[in-house]
Amino acid sequence: MAGEWRYYKIGELGKVVTGKTPSTKEPDNFGGPYPFITIPDLGQRVYIDISERTLSEIGAGKMKTLLLPPNSVMMSCIATIGKCGITTKPSFTNQQINSVICDPIIVDPLFLYYVFTQIGHELESAGGGGSVYTNVSKSRFSEISVLLPPLPEQRAIAAVLGALDDKIELNRRMNRTLESIAQAVFREMMKDEGGRMNGRETTIGEVVTVVGGTTPSTTNSAFWGGDICWATPKDLASLQSPILLDTNSRITELGLQEISSGILPAGTVLLSSRAPIGYVAITHIPVAINQGFIAIKCTDEVPNYFILNWLKDNMKEIIGRANGTTFLEISKSNFRTIPIFIPPVEKMKNFVEIVEPIYQKIVANLKQSRKLAALRDALLPKLMRGEVRVTVHE
Repeated sequence: MAGEWRYYKIGELGKVVTGKTPSTKEPDNFGGPYPFITIPDLGQRVYIDISERTLSEIGAGKMKTLLLPPNSVMMSCIATIGKCGITTKPSFTNQQINSVICDPIIVDPLFLYYVFTQIGHELESAGGGGSVYTNVSKSRFSEISVLLPPLPEQRAIAAVLGALDDKIELNRRMNRTLESIAQAVFREMMKDEGGRMNGRETTIGEVVTVVGGTTPSTTNSAFWGGDICWATPKDLASLQSPILLDTNSRITELGLQEISSGILPAGTVLLSSRAPIGYVAITHIPVAINQGFIAIKCTDEVPNYFILNWLKDNMKEIIGRANGTTFLEISKSNFRTIPIFIPPVEKMKNFVEIVEPIYQKIVANLKQSRKLAALRDALLPKLMRGEVRVTVHE
């Protein structure tokens, strides 16, 4: 064990705060300058600068004792355990998140963030308070012990890991900008009146091949654990860019025989067709799919980059054709009848020439980020245990 490291209880590292939710029956509490951070806001990036919901000055006034200053370290502690983030501005959280307002003499916030990403097991062990989900109370959370080196070494370790996450975040932001550029190019082409005179109006089912998928029996182990990628909408829900490079589950050749659409080639466009409708991606791997998708096999005349942007631009129309009592779903037959305008050949060719390098850069950024994340994840536990040391510059 590295020298000079010692254990602290989380409650010794600063002020521990558990958030709460102001009354949702009072709409004046919401919609304002203060981030109101909930579990879905955590886990995708280190620093949380935006949130799905915000609090007004009125709502913040009712929660002022729970205000988190910048550089507070947050962790989800109810139901979904162990998602983390750091505040960048005065913020509030709901009751599912415990936070530490760090004592700067004891702990570096970024180092503590990385510590928190490693203590999921301790959180699960500390959980209790209900049979439906794990609940790590403020008192239990405060009693968990974590290992810390001296402050200069904390900062050095955080700088190494932070540099990797900074580049991953930069790639994410760059990809978001690139996607916006591609969408703008698409919309400019579609509103060109001259192009419309030479294009054609048809239905989506007339210009592409639409197929669905299946879930092989989960009770038959012979179908699962192979080397064939098998996607569900959950795989698309976690994507930061509309490019599928991997899946959480894999099936065998026997499992594949249960799926009538078989293996879909790289370049296929996937649209989640229920619960919820609207996740979209181009797969860059051969993949089989479950029944929660409409898969679109494109052509040179109607390429996948065009269809991807067309789906984004026409999502309201797509959802409007859905039906269902338990949850909305758009069937393949209803999808096939949606009108689509196909620009003239030359316009489509120009569009592809512009956006293809954009999407190639998006893919390159995603692959680089995957490698950086793998390096970070390999280093992280070793650095947190002092097995790998970093040079401390005083």
